[in-house]
Amino acid sequence: MSVRERAPLGFGDELENFDPAAFAKPKRAANDRPKPEEAKKAAEAAGFRSREPIKAAAVPEEPAAPLRRRRTGRNVQFNIKTKAETIEAFTRIADANGWGLGETFERATELLERELASAQS
Repeated sequence: MSVRERAPLGFGDELENFDPAAFAKPKRAANDRPKPEEAKKAAEAAGFRSREPIKAAAVPEEPAAPLRRRRTGRNVQFNIKTKAETIEAFTRIADANGWGLGETFERATELLERELASAQS
């Protein structure tokens, strides 16, 4: 078995003087970090912006719509399209009487049935 030499890589004599320690990171002291004030000034000077949330000015909130959820045994959904004014009037009637929307719909249906029955007789 013959031992072959490796092909030359073209580094020449530089390989003999190679010092791997020259590529090592310089050791730093544990407290070598800049102070937060200095870091903030450097960041601002470089144009970096903070990611911290900015507290917004107090904006008056609109009053939340009253919750109309009740346990009534009503479990069938009925979706209709109507005008915004009609929905506002419907919810205004429900709120004024303390009724839920389902109860308001039932009462409106009963009243309409009564009105139609009296008109037919």
